[in-house]
Amino acid sequence: MVEKILQGDHFTAAQVGEWEQVGGYATEFPGFTANGKLFLKDLLGMTGMEISMNVLPAGVVMPFQHQHKENEEVYIFVKGSGQFMVDGQEIPVQEGTVIRVGTEGNRSWRNNSTEDLHYIVIQAKEHSLTQATLGDGIVIPGRPDAWK
Repeated sequence: MVEKILQGDHFTAAQVGEWEQVGGYATEFPGFTANGKLFLKDLLGMTGMEISMNVLPAGVVMPFQHQHKENEEVYIFVKGSGQFMVDGQEIPVQEGTVIRVGTEGNRSWRNNSTEDLHYIVIQAKEHSLTQATLGDGIVIPGRPDAWK
């Protein structure tokens, strides 16, 4: 299903399919298979973060809670609804909900609805960001030649 569509010196682009197809991916962990999970780091050659696209089917509960040693995570919910739990606190989630969890936060989530829950998870080393957005961007004068 995954198709690299274009690669250059400074980018990689891929087509992973529509959201409904993400549910067909699976990632193997020791003693556990995560269905509906597609990691993008290796596919895109990322060096400073990990991103995954995820689909949790209706009625499914994550079978464990977890923390991270070094990476904070951001969960971006793009379709559906459910519940997220951090350190015992329940947070309702739906399209547009965004949650950051630090390394030591005990996290888990469930889809207690009748529709699939679609979300993106971004991991990056906690406290590693030294600049962002305007501080890191460099404006190149003029519009791209192809867009003139």
